[in-house]
Amino acid sequence: MRVDEGNELKPTVVSPHRESGSPGGRTRARNWWIALAAVAVAVVLFLSGLLPRVKARATLAKETQAMAVPAVAVVQPKRSAPSQELILPANVQAFVDAPIYARTNGYLKRWYVDIGGRVKAGQLLAEIDTPEVDQQLRQARADLRTAEANLNLSKITADRYAGLLKTDSVSKQDADNAAGDYAAKGATVQSGQANVRRLEELQSFQKIYAPFGGVITARNTDIGALIDSGSASGPRSELFHISQPDKLRVYVNVPQPPSPE
Repeated sequence: MRVDEGNELKPTVVSPHRESGSPGGRTRARNWWIALAAVAVAVVLFLSGLLPRVKARATLAKETQAMAVPAVAVVQPKRSAPSQELILPANVQAFVDAPIYARTNGYLKRWYVDIGGRVKAGQLLAEIDTPEVDQQLRQARADLRTAEANLNLSKITADRYAGLLKTDSVSKQDADNAAGDYAAKGATVQSGQANVRRLEELQSFQKIYAPFGGVITARNTDIGALIDSGSASGPRSELFHISQPDKLRVYVNVPQPPSPE
């Protein structure tokens, strides 16, 4: 407080802080801005270092999840152009092909299918007239009936001798002879039966049937032609030729140089 002579006392207040325009105030303001700038720079540096890491982690997680799912590439097959064209002659044949022969002797009575005709399995192709086989069959049946009659008589005789032997009316030799004659007549009957069955089967070959379905490709006989079944070593005459064209065989002779390794 100041005291001037002759004047009134006036209080003078002195501020404990310096004015802002003072050098001390300006220093504090500059330090504050520097601190603020440092904090801003630190925040920027922190964010610039954190954001790439977060982004990298997100990208890594996404790539890991994508790689965990297997990827399958689907390709439609296409026929490529041949690198080398090779033209070779070939022979095409039916997968099933067979000649048809006769199994009995005689004359061709009639045929039902000509060349190019399509037949089914078991279809009748031709008939053969076999007078000699028919006559042999009739003779064999007559011989069989004679053998059966002799067998019946021999059985009666053997039974009679067996009864007389019990009373000692005949000798044991006579009874054995009667029994042996009965057994021999039985064998003769069996032989006759076998001969009849053989001729019946031979007669059944008068009709020629298709062994499988197909197309008749050849007919080498006609009505009235002599049919000879032939022997095991002699020549045989082919009546028909049948092929099945539904499935084919292809034979190609490939030279060794063009053949693949």
